[in-house]
Amino acid sequence: MGSMGHDHGHSHGAGADARALKIALALIVGFMSVEVVVGIIASSLALLSDAGHMLTDAAALALSLVAIRVAARPARGAMTYGFGRVEILAAQANGITLLLLAVWIVYEAVRRLIEPPSVEGGLVLVVALAGIVVNLLATWVLSRANRDKLNVEGSFKHILTDLYAFIGTAVAGAVIVVTGFERADPIASLVVAALMLHAGYGLVKASGRVFLEAAPEGVDPEAIGRAMAAHSGVVEVHDLHVWEVTSGFPALSAHVVVRAGLDCHELRHALQRELETRFDLHHTTLQVDHEAAPQGPLRIEVAQAGEGLSTSPSASRAPEK
Repeated sequence: MGSMGHDHGHSHGAGADARALKIALALIVGFMSVEVVVGIIASSLALLSDAGHMLTDAAALALSLVAIRVAARPARGAMTYGFGRVEILAAQANGITLLLLAVWIVYEAVRRLIEPPSVEGGLVLVVALAGIVVNLLATWVLSRANRDKLNVEGSFKHILTDLYAFIGTAVAGAVIVVTGFERADPIASLVVAALMLHAGYGLVKASGRVFLEAAPEGVDPEAIGRAMAAHSGVVEVHDLHVWEVTSGFPALSAHVVVRAGLDCHELRHALQRELETRFDLHHTTLQVDHEAAPQGPLRIEVAQAGEGLSTSPSASRAPEK
């Protein structure tokens, strides 16, 4: 017998998250257009890499908006869990784009370290300072959204690494203006690439855990199993699975064997309450069965020589010769 406790919360705050993403998207697209033009004029890889990163930011934000809309669709047909994992797909795509862009920036930065082009340091500095302001605003907007959602967190990391990138670019521009050291531009790009690799790896790892149905971060299945097995009346817990359907939607299933004669329905409810209060698990499926009744003593009858053994008290004896 089984039962499920549901508290999906898929669409909680989805409207507010979408509004925050739209505001950030407008800020990023507007400034990115300016940055591409100035980066070409100033021949700055740091500015162009920032613009490329902002392009992926814009794509990440747009993808997140689409994912939120799709994930809000109700479960139907073969999609018995709904479309919540579309948000995890979006987060993984954001992580992969960060990794790929970081690799490209490293390649270009190394090339420019070997043969540094002439860079307009003053122009780079002005645009980078403006970029810091724009990204601070976009970061603040997204920080107010529900970052427990991996999809929103992916977009936030895109914007945050872009903020760091502008800070590095501003430092590089200032160094070029003051000292004329033009290699500061590709060095700043390498710092940005390192930050992007870190953020991208984190997103790919977190989304991969969901797709591989690993237990959510911070949840110890062994501790849960021990707590369930220690519950009064429980004989055994096996086939225990804890996974995450999508961000903020952990689930558990298990087979529980209880002592014969106990009210298995009441015990199941007690276990579900404990899972909710102690481990914050609200979506649980428990199959609860009674242990097998003990068998009576086995009586062995000895037949006449050559007639074999019988373990059944009602076994018929062979006819005598």
